[in-house]
Parts: sequence; structure tokens; C-alpha cells
Amino acid sequence: MDTGMECVVKGDEQLGECTVWCEREQVLWWVDIRAPALKRYDPARTEVQVLGLPEAIGSFGLRRSQGMVAGLKSGLYLLDPRSGALQLLAAPEKHLPDNRFNDGRCDRAGRFWAGTMRDGPRLPTGSLYRLDADARCTKHRSDIVIPNSIAWSPDDRVMYFSDTQRNLIWAYDFDLAAGEMRNERVFVDCSSHPGRPDGSCVDAEGCLWNAEYGGWRVVRYTPDGRVDRAIELPVSNPTCCCFGGKELDTLYISTARQRLAPDEILKQPLAGSVFAIRPGVRGLPEARFAG
Repeated sequence: MDTGMECVVKGDEQLGECTVWCEREQVLWWVDIRAPALKRYDPARTEVQVLGLPEAIGSFGLRRSQGMVAGLKSGLYLLDPRSGALQLLAAPEKHLPDNRFNDGRCDRAGRFWAGTMRDGPRLPTGSLYRLDADARCTKHRSDIVIPNSIAWSPDDRVMYFSDTQRNLIWAYDFDLAAGEMRNERVFVDCSSHPGRPDGSCVDAEGCLWNAEYGGWRVVRYTPDGRVDRAIELPVSNPTCCCFGGKELDTLYISTARQRLAPDEILKQPLAGSVFAIRPGVRGLPEARFAG
């Protein structure tokens, strides 16, 4: 099918990540971890705004009230996206100065889940944390190299999580009321795929969309882990995806150009840009942090 692929924000981001659609403002937010910066794209005005930040930002979530919750290098913060003001909520890894927060997402009970990783040699020093509305921070998984793909099924009964380095996406039984994940099993083993699993989102039909880093594509998986389809991209390193637009029928995809050699950039000059496609399905509204 014709997805109407479009490069909506031409950029040269080293590590674009964490695409999040705000249905209230009808704008797309995302980050460049390496800049570091928070970015905002208004499709109606084709306008991009950039907020520089003092340290690497791996992910963020919208709040139910106003502003954001964010995972930065040093901890979990409340973030004012207008002024850049930060308020520390939790710093669970003060004893691991080489770690930083990476992928993060809010569940529909209003908690923020975010994983950490070593920002350097790939070692399994990362963990997955749950941040409650009262700022209590709880570790749920350790021994992680690169945390990604945090997402939930439409009925909130399944949680997804991946370790990019291990080429695995896991599924868990999820208890929304308690905020607990149990019964880990392999949802997809990507070791035979052209790329590795990066950021994900779930559409209204319950299928998981995954950005395949190094694979030149985004992949849609059915709830039983089968490849439904793969959509090729003009860049090698898609990093994250989310549904947006007035009808939530546009899939926005962030990308990266970090570690690409000059000859590789000549072959993919749009690396580090944001793309939009219309895959023929709709997404779900982004959950918000209750704190």
C-alpha cells in the first residue's frame, strides 16, 4: 500500500528519540539525546521549536496537569517544556555515574516507566524503573544493556519491553491497578532481522510497531509476535515511533545519524530527520503522568 511517506522535519540529529504526540496541542514532541534537546513540531504551521537542556535526555512523558516528566542522565525530573526548568523527583542511580536514562513511557494509570543504560561500553548495568505519581521510584528489572520498546496493549493486560543489545522484545502479564509486570516471555527474537529493536508503540488493533535500528524499516507485529508487515525507510537507523494527527492515523518516526561514516551519510542524507507515514491503521492517545 502507498503510505504517503514524507520527511516532515529535515534534520541531522545524532540520536533522535521518544516521539510523543500531544492531542491537546496537536503537536509532536521528541528529543535529540546527544544535543541534548527537546523538540516540538507543529504540523499546522510546519514549525519546529528547540529547547536546549543541560544533560542528555533519553525520554519524557506528558503530564495530566501541565508540563512533562523526563528521564535525564542524572535522574527523573519534572520538566517545564517552555522554560526548561527542572525539578528532581528521583535519582535511583547516583552510584552509577556512567549510566543515563533511556527509553520511557507512561502507563494508563499515570505512572512513568523508564530504563537506564551505561553511556559507553555496552555492559548490563541498566535497570527498568517505575515512577509513581507520589515520586516513589521502584526497580522492576535489572541486567539490561539498552532498554527500549516500553509499550502496553490496548486492554493494559500486556506490557512490552526490549533490550536492543540482546535483540529481544519481551512480553509480560501486566496488572494496571498494581503496576506490576509478571511472567516474562520472548515476544520477538530479532536476531535474524536486519536491525535491532528500538522504540515501539501499539496501535488500536493491538499490534506493536517497532523501529528497527540499523534495519532501514519499521515493523508491525501481531499480538502473537508474527511479522504483519515491514515498511522500508530511506535511512538506516529509525529509533522510535508514535501515532499522531487529528485522527491518530499518522505514524511519526524519529531517526539517528550517530556513528554513520561520511560515505554512509551521502547515501542517506535524510538520516537524523523525522518521517511520517499513513499505514492505514490508527493509534491510541498517549497516556499521561499523574504526578
